[in-house]
Parts: sequence; structure tokens; C-alpha cells
Amino acid sequence: MIKLIVGIQWGDEGKGRASHFESKNAKIVVRATGGNNAGHTVVANGKKYKMHLLPSSIIRKNVNCIIAPGVVIDPEVLISEIEEMEKAGITITKDRFHISERAHVILPHHKKLDGLYEKLKAKKIGTTKRGIGPCYAEKCNRTGIRMFDLCNTSTLKKKIEEDLLLANTMFKQYGEELVNPEEEYELCIKCAEKLVPYICDTGSILIQADEKNENIVVEGAQALYLDLDHGDYPYVTSSNCNASGTASGAGIGPTKVDEVIGVMKAYCSRVGEGPFTTEQDNEIGDKIRELGYEYGTTTGRPRRCGWLDLVMVKNACFVCGLTSLCVNHIDTIGKLEKIKVCIGYEYKGNNIEYVPIDREYCKPIYKEFEGWETNETMTEYEKLPENAKKYIKFIEEYTKVKVQYIGIGADEKQTIVR
Repeated sequence: MIKLIVGIQWGDEGKGRASHFESKNAKIVVRATGGNNAGHTVVANGKKYKMHLLPSSIIRKNVNCIIAPGVVIDPEVLISEIEEMEKAGITITKDRFHISERAHVILPHHKKLDGLYEKLKAKKIGTTKRGIGPCYAEKCNRTGIRMFDLCNTSTLKKKIEEDLLLANTMFKQYGEELVNPEEEYELCIKCAEKLVPYICDTGSILIQADEKNENIVVEGAQALYLDLDHGDYPYVTSSNCNASGTASGAGIGPTKVDEVIGVMKAYCSRVGEGPFTTEQDNEIGDKIRELGYEYGTTTGRPRRCGWLDLVMVKNACFVCGLTSLCVNHIDTIGKLEKIKVCIGYEYKGNNIEYVPIDREYCKPIYKEFEGWETNETMTEYEKLPENAKKYIKFIEEYTKVKVQYIGIGADEKQTIVR
């Protein structure tokens, strides 16, 4: 059984929480795309864990975790995360943690390029400046450094020198200090000492697990509307984080996937720039932010908040081929007296129910709901307030996809399964 967990808004929907929940019966959990621009927070048994590269289920001692070829890895960040986990009592060994030799490496010059590109753009993207985009760009340019190269030091220095030719040309042109290839080489050698034991061919591990019919959970990063092809371009990430791209990043063919779970919030939030049709840049947005503690795991930046946009969600259900939905923060949005949901757009004189490429010109059409209160004793769907059930039922009717999981709190135990 292979399950994909993907975000269907702008990220921060609770994918790590959902993946960790699903991993209870899994043999393997895979982190498939993105880099340390993605932050996953998991609360288990009252303790909070924050991951940026490690799969969220690393805290489960019986689960094997993989960082797949589609991920770009900052080796210093990954080493730091491993050390933090070990301080928290989570033992990470080469028997249960594996890094794909095909995954690309983020180096200091990528971060420097990220900052330079953002500075030169007339229209700012709001990048995290962690080198994600430049690393993926060099991957596409076929000059990137892979984890495999950290295992082959005889050719590593030459590859870094070749990789830096274009970057240093850019730095020179714009008056930036050049990057010394020797310094990046020494950094790679230092990181290799820690990471080489985990580097391997992860594809063979997945094939063997599939042949044994073992459960595999694939953990997506970011979300559909940050997808390079299907998101709000140019305000997107640098990878394909839709369901197909997530499966590809993991190295799993589409016919091997059994379930695709789309994770969403009962409202919307967004970090950085870009269109946000239902944004509430007012007291309502402020209240949602505080109730939902909407601050970035990676950056700490306050997130923009607004009403749920079901036009977005329905489109995501098709593009990602969802088999079910996980709706988090039902407890958060229910604390408001009146709740609005976008069910269509006014767009260039017409009412529409699709997401146009220039949706900054859309105005939301709302349906209003009454609020509700939840508590930790509501462990079953039947125990939810009637207004909460009406809200969930409407989501199902509009999207034609079942809401299978409902989050009513931060801890994984506060998940209702239908």
C-alpha cells in the first residue's frame, strides 16, 4: 500500500502531522520534494518536533525514513537536524535512515545567488533565501552536485569548480564577493564524514518494500498552489509539489500509488507574496492568525490569513487525483461567530468556478456558516457540533471528495478518522 500526502493550498496545512499519523502502520516514510524551505511540525504525546529535511516520522523508531531524489539538501542543515533529534532521544542509524545518492546538494553559493536574484527582481517573490531555487536551476542546467559526489572525493573538487563558473561570473558582474571553490570543497568533505553512511540507492529499498506489500507513506512538501507548473507563478516554489511530482520525486510510478490524501486547513494561510483572493487583511485575519498560531516553521514570519477557498480546493482535487481529504484546524475556525467560504469568483464580468491564471482579478463569492466549539473529548465524527458537521459536509458536496481525516488540535491524537 502506497499513500501520498500532499498539500492543496499554499503549504503549512499540516502535512507533517498527517504523514506522521499515517505512518503508524507504515514500514517506510519518504520525503520526496523541496528543501529546507519547507517546515513540518509534529506534536506527539505533548512534545513538539520541528523538521525541515528529515521525514516527520523519524521520531517513530519502527519506521524507515528516506530522503528521495527529488529533494535538494543543505548538508549543514541536515546534520544539525540529526543532532537535534539525537539530543531529543531519537536515535538515527543507517539501518533506518537513508539519503538518495541522486538528491542534489545546496552549497553556500546557492544561498548567495538566491539573495542576489531576489534583490535584482522588480517584483519580489518572497523567497526564503535558502538556496532552493538556484540549486534546482543548476540541477536543470546539469551542473549540480549530488549526494553521490560526496562519496567520490577524487572528482568532487573539479565538479565544484565547474559548478561555480557561472555563479562567480554573476557575482563578479554585480560587484559581489566571489565564492572560493576550495571552501565549498572543504565544507563538502566535512559534511561527508557525517552523511556518507546514510547515502545509498533508495530506489532499490522502495522496490523491495513494494514487492513485500509493505506500507509506504510519501510525504509531500509545499502545496499545489506553490507548484512550478500549476501554482501562482511566479510566486511559487522551484519544484513540482503536486501529487504526480511528489510521486516522481520519490521514484514511484503513478500506477503504484493506492491513495492520495490532500491536506488542507479549514481556512487559508499563505507566506510570502502572491494572489490571495480570500485574504482578510483586517481584524478577522489577525484573529485567525492568533487562534491558529500562523507563524512559519522555517522563517517565523506571520502568515497571511483568510477564509477557505473551495474553488482552489476543488481544482486541487482533480489536479492531484485525490482519493480523500484531511481537514485540519476545524477547532480554530469554529471559534469565530460567523465563517465564510468562497464558492466562486466574480471575474471580468462573469461568475466562475475555476482558478484562472490571472486570479488577482477575482473577487470571492461567499457562503456563510455559523461557528462552533470543539474540545479534546470529541474523538469521533458523531460527537462534533452540528455546525462543524455542516461545514465538513459542504466541503464534501462541493469537492465530491470524502473528508476522511479531521484535525481538532495540534497533537496527532486529536485526529478524527471517518
